[in-house]
Amino acid sequence: MQELRTDPFPAADELNALFSADWGSPHRRDFAEILSRSLAHIGAYNDGKLVGFVNVAWDGGIHAFLLDTSVHPDMRRQGIATRMVRQATSIARERGAEWLHVDFEPQLTGFYRACGFIPTAAGLIKLA
Repeated sequence: MQELRTDPFPAADELNALFSADWGSPHRRDFAEILSRSLAHIGAYNDGKLVGFVNVAWDGGIHAFLLDTSVHPDMRRQGIATRMVRQATSIARERGAEWLHVDFEPQLTGFYRACGFIPTAAGLIKLA
């Protein structure tokens, strides 16, 4: 059974395993400090196992930023990402954000448009 949890603070091993499966990320990190500063984060669980995640970072004011939208490859095309993004949007609004930003690769344009985002121009500098 799938359920969404708000601010679940998943264990580092759970989150690293999801990111590895979704993005092939070899990096292992402890996200507790990052998540403790977030406006919100949403975990999607299937039979108690983390299968999706999205983080809502913020500037401490009116701007929030959607980060790390992830769904395990075995669980894609079931609407999990859409449900997580919609819940994250609602919670960000409830918690005082007035703007929700997201950066994404071109192939995800349709997904984020379907979630209510409009395209904007943005800039990026790779620092490392």
